Formats: sequence, structure tokens, C-alpha cells
Amino acid sequence: MHSMPVINHPCTVCCRPTSMWCSRCQSAWYCTPEHLHNDWQRHRKECLPAQNSNSGYSMNMIATPPPAEPQYITVSAILFAPEEERPRIITVSCRPSHKPSQGMCPIPLVQSHFPDGQAEGIVLTQGLNGEPLRFPLHLWYSPSALQKGNPLNRAIYHITSGAAPKAWCGTVIVLKFNGSRRQGYSDAGSNDLPALSAYFLAYK
Repeated sequence: MHSMPVINHPCTVCCRPTSMWCSRCQSAWYCTPEHLHNDWQRHRKECLPAQNSNSGYSMNMIATPPPAEPQYITVSAILFAPEEERPRIITVSCRPSHKPSQGMCPIPLVQSHFPDGQAEGIVLTQGLNGEPLRFPLHLWYSPSALQKGNPLNRAIYHITSGAAPKAWCGTVIVLKFNGSRRQGYSDAGSNDLPALSAYFLAYK
């Protein structure tokens, strides 16, 4: 015969007396698994494994929900493909950043567009005549493509009418930030081409 557990803790969600706790940290109390699930987005930030926890499961434990899958977003970006005459719009997936050192901006998954899988970014904050861009542009390119003297990027050559002082080679992808604070991306489009053309013409 099992002794009844002492009910002397308020549920974190509704304050109803309960004897059940989170199985991971053993410090947050919930009267139902649903309340733990509903509170998980908040509780997960403070849920640390208990020092005295063991692999056994007792009758007063509620299983901790698994971490939520990261929510990917997709945005429109501009692709300058080396073998194409004109830039075109593509869709780029971005995964959320959970590292404080990387800020809140999602991380664009652009590596698959580069043969060597390596890409570096440049942020364009000025447009035509040096005017600040309300929505800065994030340009991704392959440093190795520039160094190896790969074939000229025909799409960039086309929008600059061949007047760019630097010969751009390899793939270039451009995303658009959703504001000057650069905490996310919005859809890039053809209206961003004049600022990009000015950049390519000024870059040496």
C-alpha cells in the first residue's frame, strides 16, 4: 500500500494545491501535465536538471516536454549567378539564433549556393549618393571564388554595364534586413537593385 503524497505546493499556473513537479528540475510544481506544457515556453529558460535527480520515475513527477523545434522562416533574396545574364529572386530559409553573441537576427542558410560551402557577408548601409538605407542589405559571396579567378559574374556585369572596377566572380546572394537595427530579414526585390549596382560600381 502506497502512502499518499503530501499536497502542500501551489501549481505554478493556477495555484491549485498539488504534489506533482517537473521531472527535470524538481522545483516547479504543476497540477496537470497540460499546465506544465502550457508554461513550458517560460519555464524552459529556468529549468535546470536537479542535482539529486535520478533515472527513476516516481508518482509525483510530470515528464518535462521536449524542447520545441526551431521555427525556420523563409524570405526572398536576390541571386547573382555567375552563368546567368540577370539577377533573379530566390527563396532562402533562415534558422533562429539562440546564441546571445549572434544577436536576435536569424541565420540565413545560403551555404548550399556556394560550391565550396563557404560564404562571407557584407552589410550595405548606404545606397545611391551615399544616402543611408532604411533597410540595409546583406550581401553574401565566396572569398575563394574571388581569389581563384573564377569566371566573371555575368549578372553583376550586366547591371553595372561592365563598368565595375572590380571583377566579381562566383555566386552572390543578397538578403534585406527589416530595419536599421538588423534584427531580422524582409523580402528583397528588384527595387533594391539600384543600391546594389551603386555598391558594385564603387567597390574597388
